[in-house]
Amino acid sequence: MQEYLRPWKLLTLALGLALLVAGSFYQPAPDWDVPISFIMGLLAYLFAPWSLRVLMERRWRHWPAMLAATWFTVDGSYAIYWHFQDPLALALMREVNFPASLSLYGMCGLVWLYRGSLTEWRRDAAALFSRQRPGPSA
Repeated sequence: MQEYLRPWKLLTLALGLALLVAGSFYQPAPDWDVPISFIMGLLAYLFAPWSLRVLMERRWRHWPAMLAATWFTVDGSYAIYWHFQDPLALALMREVNFPASLSLYGMCGLVWLYRGSLTEWRRDAAALFSRQRPGPSA
C-alpha cells in the first residue's frame, strides 16, 4: 500500500491522467473520453507495476491473476464501459484500442515499477552505474 502513496508516483499518475483527459478533448476519437481515461488510468496505476513484476520475477503461479488483471485493465474495463456508453464506438474501435492500451500499460509498469522514494532511486542508480563503469585499460 505504501508504494501507491509515494508522492512521485501520485504526481506521475496525476500527470498521466491530465494528459489522457487533455487528449480526450484534442484527439478526435469516438472511444476516448474523460471517464474512460480515469477508469483505465487508475487501473493501470494499480496493476501495471505488479503485472510487470510477476513477469520479471517469473512468479508462475501468479500468471493467471496477472493475465486477468492485464486483460481487465487493457480491454475488459474498456469493453464494459463502451458497451453501455456507445456500443457502436466499441465495435469500431475495440480492435485498435487493444495494442495502444497494452503498450501504455507496459510503459506505466516500467514507470511505476521501482519500489522506493526518488532519493532512494537516485542512490540506487548511482550505485548501479558506479559498479558498471569499465576499469582503466591495461
